[in-house]
Amino acid sequence: MKCFNHYGDVDECEQGLHDCQPSQQCLNSQGSYSCQCPDGYRKTGPECIDIDECRYRYCQHRCVNSPGSFSCQCQPGFQHSVSASQCVNVNECEMGAPCQQRCSNTYGTFTCRCDQGFELGQDGFTCTDIDECSYSSYLCQYRCVNEPGRFACLCPEGYQLLSSRICQGCVQHVSLCSDINECETGAHQCEETQTCVNIHGGYQCVETNRCQEPYVQVSDNRCMCPVTKPECRELPFSLVHRYMSVASERTVPSDVFQIQATSVFPGAYNSFRIRSGDPDSHFYIRQINNISAMLVLARSVSGPREYVLDLEMVSVNQLMSYQSSSVLRLTVFVGPYAF
Repeated sequence: MKCFNHYGDVDECEQGLHDCQPSQQCLNSQGSYSCQCPDGYRKTGPECIDIDECRYRYCQHRCVNSPGSFSCQCQPGFQHSVSASQCVNVNECEMGAPCQQRCSNTYGTFTCRCDQGFELGQDGFTCTDIDECSYSSYLCQYRCVNEPGRFACLCPEGYQLLSSRICQGCVQHVSLCSDINECETGAHQCEETQTCVNIHGGYQCVETNRCQEPYVQVSDNRCMCPVTKPECRELPFSLVHRYMSVASERTVPSDVFQIQATSVFPGAYNSFRIRSGDPDSHFYIRQINNISAMLVLARSVSGPREYVLDLEMVSVNQLMSYQSSSVLRLTVFVGPYAF
């Protein structure tokens, strides 16, 4: 019931003369009052009950209901836009993400990445060096050295790196590498009376004139035993010096040197043999035809090692009762490595 006095309207709400429930708000009016629910509440019977605004999906990400109100929150990795009406992606990489090397921003989060040669640690942030050398023994021909973020291949002395992994230092017919030819580059110390012979991983200085009595030099690397000298009757007529180099542990059997007759007499039969220098039978001769033969490496050999093989060609003419021989003295240098 509304009360009045001689001064005018009585404010029941202020004087507590109303019957509104504690959950309601009292609103005074001229000559009366009313009980209403505050914002965020609805009247259910005599009481005001909180409205769960989150049921109506007002928020983009998360909605948190509170008495008489609600608030919108963004998922981790997002933040409110300037107008607070939307959640926008946060670029953690620009905000000091704890990545040790590289940071990649993604929708709602970020990912740490590592430079080439590193791998991501279990914590997802730090990068540790990958030891490529421990993964395989085939990365380098000689030696693999691990470095931060990469690895390097080293070659032994006398070799140079052909590419990132292949060392130069192999002989003909081996396509992977080629050694430093000190004889061509002038990086040798041979004297004027000597000839530089390139070998795997180095060089050898040999005397230019290697002819010994009773032989006489007739040209470079060629010696002849004159028939006018009695001691020459039991010796090969000619002696030719040749040099070659092979890699250690070469696959066998392997053709290593071809012998070719330089002079052929009509009606002569030629045969080839290893006259000396191979006591352990590491080599053998395979005759190809009447004028040529192939020296074959029969057993694998390890270097460094040196062989001096006398390869003899015997010429026989039975009709003329004639026999002569010539020797190719082949010095074979076996390199210290398998390349």
